[in-house]
Amino acid sequence: MDVVKRNTDYALRAMVSLVQHRENEPVSSKEVAQQGQIPYQLACKLMQKLHSAKLVESFMGPKGGFRLSKNPAKISLLEVVEAIQGPVRLNKCVLGKNVCPQQQRCKVRGKLSELEQSINSYLVSVTLDELVKSSAPGSEGQHDKGRKK
Repeated sequence: MDVVKRNTDYALRAMVSLVQHRENEPVSSKEVAQQGQIPYQLACKLMQKLHSAKLVESFMGPKGGFRLSKNPAKISLLEVVEAIQGPVRLNKCVLGKNVCPQQQRCKVRGKLSELEQSINSYLVSVTLDELVKSSAPGSEGQHDKGRKK
């Protein structure tokens, strides 16, 4: 089971690239693709999705490209995940719709729902800024230092 799909992983890499160039001019799709080791055509599509979700701004022209639409400390991993692949769902039964005849008496549904909520809570708690800082050399485990176990 992939909670975070391959395209979402690529989109996160693209966003990290934009965080690292935050003070500079907009970054082209080509540069985002190269830095994130993302196939160029896919990088273009992902940047369009991130733009549609209002996570990045786009600029036309020879010095055009993309940059973050807001401070990276205000963009959660959940926002990026949802922009690319939609909401994180472990099973249709946790949506509350009548998709299973066992739904009302199911012993599994409650725990799946708890797991889904935990995943979403974690993803919303981690920001792009925090992701970039925790991936810097010599910063292993910084994200976990302030988090209760």
